[in-house]
Amino acid sequence: MTGVAVIGSGNIGTDLMIKVLRLSDSLRMVAMAGIDPASDGLARARRLGVATTAQGVEGLVALPEFADVDLVFDATSAGAHRHNDAVLRAHGRTVIDLTPAAVGPYVVPPVNLEEHLGETNLNMVTCGGQATVPIVAAVRRVTPVAYGEIVASIASRSAGPGTRANIDEFTETTARAIEVVGGADRGKAIIVLNPADPPLLMRDTIYCLCPDPDADRDAIAASVGDMVATVQEYVPGYRLKQDVQFDRVDTYVPSLGRQLTGLQVSVFLEVSGAGHYLPAYAGNLDIMTSAALRTAQRLAALRKVVPAP
Repeated sequence: MTGVAVIGSGNIGTDLMIKVLRLSDSLRMVAMAGIDPASDGLARARRLGVATTAQGVEGLVALPEFADVDLVFDATSAGAHRHNDAVLRAHGRTVIDLTPAAVGPYVVPPVNLEEHLGETNLNMVTCGGQATVPIVAAVRRVTPVAYGEIVASIASRSAGPGTRANIDEFTETTARAIEVVGGADRGKAIIVLNPADPPLLMRDTIYCLCPDPDADRDAIAASVGDMVATVQEYVPGYRLKQDVQFDRVDTYVPSLGRQLTGLQVSVFLEVSGAGHYLPAYAGNLDIMTSAALRTAQRLAALRKVVPAP
């Protein structure tokens, strides 16, 4: 089994730890590092027999158990990740980055994971990116996308201090991933923190402006449906709220600096969490940890030694 560690003992790191322990037969949870000795995540890790440290990445590499760690999940912040990556790179470890730091290439498992299996740092973009980039890519594999815009609405209660401190990085990283991974010529991302009580599930709206007004609508809808089914393999709560919508448009697009006549494809998603550690409304966090787990499992499969016959 491939040994893994988690840096960050908050909601995302703790949920990821529990997913590794419950769902994976190819990964072994070795250690968790945080900076708050009183955090629930570190307390849970100790109860579950996982090695812990409250001294961050320096404490992690000092643990005797670190010798058994092959992959490290970073669930801290964009700023902290740059330091963490430098330390772990010096120790020859592969890092799966759940912050919007984007030190390594953007990775969205159903779209481009296979292209980046040899990287030492894989960036999971953002929760909005994991939810919406697959849809942009699904449209793009049928017809060109001149402009992709996404709006991610998440429950305010599911946005912890790390998320709130990284709003700018969230929008910038997600917009760039819409282009680099999704294939849109230009991308834009908006995040909405919804204070509703009881908290609402994560909702994502994706608009793709396609320059061909006569693009095959049935093929686009089928491609989106196939992509949703693929994401559901590792995020069961990922679903379409209604059928894909199509409208002919003739509008000025500021990001493109020109008038665009074509087809607007509108997709509406809902994401509920699996409830391993986080409440169901925190689908935004669940899709991140699920994508990271999927990535680690694929890396572990590559590292598996096949005995000689």
